[in-house]
Amino acid sequence: MAPEPASPDMFDFAASGRRVLEVETRGLEAIAARIDGAFSAACRLLLGGRGRVVCTGMGKSGHIARKIAATFASTGTPAFYVHPGEAGHGDLGMITDADVVLALSYSGETDELLMLLPVLKRQGNQVIAMTGRADSTLASTADIHLDVSVPAEACPLDLAPTASTTAALALGDALAVALLEARGFTADDFARSHPAGTLGRRLLLHITDVMHSGEGVPRVRAEASLSEALLEMSRKHLGITAVVDDDDRLLGLYTDGDLRRTLDDAAIDLRATRIAEVMTRTPKSIGSDALAVEAAQMMEAHKINALLVVDDDGRVVGALNIHDLLRARVV
Repeated sequence: MAPEPASPDMFDFAASGRRVLEVETRGLEAIAARIDGAFSAACRLLLGGRGRVVCTGMGKSGHIARKIAATFASTGTPAFYVHPGEAGHGDLGMITDADVVLALSYSGETDELLMLLPVLKRQGNQVIAMTGRADSTLASTADIHLDVSVPAEACPLDLAPTASTTAALALGDALAVALLEARGFTADDFARSHPAGTLGRRLLLHITDVMHSGEGVPRVRAEASLSEALLEMSRKHLGITAVVDDDDRLLGLYTDGDLRRTLDDAAIDLRATRIAEVMTRTPKSIGSDALAVEAAQMMEAHKINALLVVDDDGRVVGALNIHDLLRARVV
């Protein structure tokens, strides 16, 4: 008879969860101890390949293979996943003779994978196998075998792939990162393959992509009155105005915060006072070739909400505030 299930009120879920992680940790430690010449050979083969990496596997191994392919692709190693069952019905045409095949099967005896091996060999593909059995058909047929065997599955029945799939996933990550480092893959490279992600926006978006330019930049001459400067600030809705000379070179800045301080001075006449008398004479500014994230960092460091953008000659060419960066999802 099957054992009676424990009452939810009596079962120690936390202890069960810790046991799973302990079992999977031992599995990862076993894998780490076996990263050796075969791992290095696999990296050299993948790095020197003329084509792509084709990852394949059935069931849970297929899910892991799909994730490994995605990790490869996003870190500079062109890769994709092919379902071995579909491969036998036409998808083999996706695999060229220049591709390296990474095949995952813990048993090493998955029929759908074994069926593909003769075809791949005839085509000239080199095969890297990840299995838990070094004496399996897949392991012995592959050009390189990576042993992902674990002492035990986390499943108490030793049936559901748990520690073994975690080990295979981690070894796939190890391959991808080793290749990334060998290639000198940079954060900019990563951003180019993730343009819609947060990192992509932070690394690819430039000041010119988010700033206000042309007539959208609030600016007045130094001889303008304070009231004229306030009208310009109101029209342009950025909470600031640049103060420039006749060549548009930056002389100073006036902000909403400056206005509050000005109004505290009862002696100030808005119409008679020139903006040059109350402006900030050494305002923070940023170059137009800078990244938008640099503007965000500058605003945070100096506790300001807006920046003027200047060219190499100090001419004002743009302006932006924190709301522009928020809309661009840079911050």
